[in-house]
Amino acid sequence: METVDAIIVGAGHNGLVAANLLADAGWSVRVLEATPHPGGAVRSGHVTAPGYLSDLFSAFYPLGYTSPVLRGLDLDEQGLSWKHAPKVLTHLLPDGRAVSLDRDLATTMASVEQFAPGDGERWKHAYDDWRDVSAPMLATLFDPFPPVRNGLALARRLGVGGGLRLARRLVLSVRELGSELFDGEGAKLALAGCTLHTDLSPEDAGGGVYGWLLAMLGQEYGWPVPSGGAQELTSALVRRLTARGGEIVYSSPVARVLVARGQAMGVRTVDGRDWRARRAVIADLPAPALFLDLVGDRWLPPRMVEDLAHFRWDGATLKVDWAVRGPVPWKNPAAVGAGTVHLGADLDGLTRYAARIAVDELPPDPFLLLGQMTTADPSRSPAGTEAMWAYTHLPHRQSWHADEIAEHVRRMEAVVESHAPGFLGIVEGRNVFAPGDLERENPSLVGGALGGGTSAAFQQLFLRPIPGLGRPDTPVDRLYLGSASAHPGGGVHGAPGANAARAALARDRAVTGRAYRALIDGAHRAVYR
Repeated sequence: METVDAIIVGAGHNGLVAANLLADAGWSVRVLEATPHPGGAVRSGHVTAPGYLSDLFSAFYPLGYTSPVLRGLDLDEQGLSWKHAPKVLTHLLPDGRAVSLDRDLATTMASVEQFAPGDGERWKHAYDDWRDVSAPMLATLFDPFPPVRNGLALARRLGVGGGLRLARRLVLSVRELGSELFDGEGAKLALAGCTLHTDLSPEDAGGGVYGWLLAMLGQEYGWPVPSGGAQELTSALVRRLTARGGEIVYSSPVARVLVARGQAMGVRTVDGRDWRARRAVIADLPAPALFLDLVGDRWLPPRMVEDLAHFRWDGATLKVDWAVRGPVPWKNPAAVGAGTVHLGADLDGLTRYAARIAVDELPPDPFLLLGQMTTADPSRSPAGTEAMWAYTHLPHRQSWHADEIAEHVRRMEAVVESHAPGFLGIVEGRNVFAPGDLERENPSLVGGALGGGTSAAFQQLFLRPIPGLGRPDTPVDRLYLGSASAHPGGGVHGAPGANAARAALARDRAVTGRAYRALIDGAHRAVYR
């Protein structure tokens, strides 16, 4: 088997980003993918009824649309284009009211103003604050940790006082942040519902930044979708890679990283074949799978193995797709035209929902994140119909009984029916992905966890995935972690893959390679001794 410069383990979007960047640098690249399909959690398929295209895992990509990493790959040259729903987001309250986020600032202001006089102007003020820092903030977010160059640019923009206020905002819960910024429940819910796209509750420290980030991205850019399905983002990455000589080998799960004298030499697949790499092995895999299963404790500091025992997954996910043979009969017209709909809870209800999950119980009234994909992209289903999905979080468990899942799907559909009477009568087809189904389709979604590990503050920045691994470099020379388990974490933006590729390139430079590795080894010894 021909030796290549780099082996990429996993053809998820992070692995494909890493492969593209290394190919751009002139490296020969081979990607080994365990399943028959590229894309990981960025895939589409016809799973409900003929003519209805569903995004199987992730769907709306505000981070991908704004990511400097993906933008730098010029994927529009590979045919990728984006679509926007008329409205970004609507949150339906149990009492029938609604708050909407629209790319038109005045429309959003009018919506939040209904809940409290002055909240429209308060929203504008919050958005103006965001616009002042959005460019350096996004650049800093996607940089390797520590983000020196863009971090300094952000610090200069904010000044000392502004920097301290931002630091405080980053550790607030979304309930506290919303209460400081707004008076009415509408604007607070717009933030809180966005936070619950992660595994955090309205009360968790550090949760406010997720709600603020997603809401402000929605206000500035919207939450777009790839025209023709999420798969088109993956296909653009694949086309770009193969045009540069990269190779993808499917149905080739990796069983072991080959290590000699502390250095990654390649990998062995489950069929016994060895695949050699001259310069780097990059893993688009969850951290526990890479280090505990593929590397093994022989090559890891004992303290690191202990730390990995404390790695925490994000919550499990239950996702249902529907083919709807007519417009969704929403009681509140605010949901018509919204690409994303949050429904099933007010602010206190979100806290109760999250608390049930925290104590390993199924919420009797689940909070749903719902996508109207034909509303966002008319190519997803026949005219006048809707390709729709919803997901809800569950406790992270090893397994689920089929009757538990079936009963919870009924609860989910009851929530939709309560806001859209007659919905169930126009469902043409349905597909259910329980947590185990998600993991079967994509082995990186362990137990149905979509984020590669919890978004909690104790597992972020230099603590992600464990203390001391804030960068993609690992204790094994020339082995790099390039998955959502690495900083900056989950979401479709490509930063973990890009950071891993850049670390591999830095390590390989003839002049700086030894000094670079000595610095990394010293940092790991300081943490794991």
